[in-house]
Amino acid sequence: MSDDATEPVTETFLAHRNLLFTVAYEVLGSAADAEDVLQETWLQWAKADRGQVRDQRAFLVRITTRQALNRLRAIRRHREAYVGPWLPEPLITAPDVAEDVELAESVSMALMLVLETLSPTERAVFVLREVFDIGYDEIAAAVDKSPAAVRQIAHRARRHVDARRPRQMVSSNEGQAVLESFRRAVETGDPQALLDVLAPEVVLMSDGGGLKHAAQRPVTGAERVARMFAGGIGRFEGTFTTEPTLVNGHPALLVRMGGEIDGVMAISVENGLITGLYYVRNPEKLSHVTSATPLTLR
Repeated sequence: MSDDATEPVTETFLAHRNLLFTVAYEVLGSAADAEDVLQETWLQWAKADRGQVRDQRAFLVRITTRQALNRLRAIRRHREAYVGPWLPEPLITAPDVAEDVELAESVSMALMLVLETLSPTERAVFVLREVFDIGYDEIAAAVDKSPAAVRQIAHRARRHVDARRPRQMVSSNEGQAVLESFRRAVETGDPQALLDVLAPEVVLMSDGGGLKHAAQRPVTGAERVARMFAGGIGRFEGTFTTEPTLVNGHPALLVRMGGEIDGVMAISVENGLITGLYYVRNPEKLSHVTSATPLTLR
């Protein structure tokens, strides 16, 4: 292929790259796997007979969705054998993601965990329909189902997600205020200050992937979670610091121990209190954090 022919092919792909990455990431919950899917999408796009492509965006989304579905089915068994709780790979996101309330909710740790409970096809249909408002005919072509079947799958997936998703969306300012209160409480190790910002039914999930220490099961209840933070920080010999950041469109903390990045802690908030804490320590999931390059997802 000549350079003249290659240039518009590349430009078209790059024009849609953020969208394609977000589709793959929301289907997979892994930025590393999403990047691999984009490589496969690019290869298929470069070889395609573009004279037969009526809608380039739809064509690229269809390839990406199929590749993401194939990969998700292949890695499901691996996730079932994962050591301890599995959390999505965190992404440092640009402020524009937080400003897009619907997009921010769709990539939040809380909702991404709900999506993990869907079947691969349900997850892909939900993402394409609910997040990107793609038509049923286009989705049908992407998942190899009839439009009628896709409508049924979309309805079933929406009902499942609505029953489990966070009950309210919180403004960025409110989320940041709650995070700052939590940050001060964590850094001082003050149990009462922690209790003041944690919902009674708060759930802490930590993901070490067998490579770093983490609780093997979710920790539930404000008193248990507060004791873990207060006791854990007290036992650490060295400098413990936290830095506010935006992860998956929501306020979060970048945690350092001894000056080195230890992990990312995301939160979910309802009624001014933290209902969910998601601490990703698995170093294999922190490449997009250590690069410190904020992502734009559309």
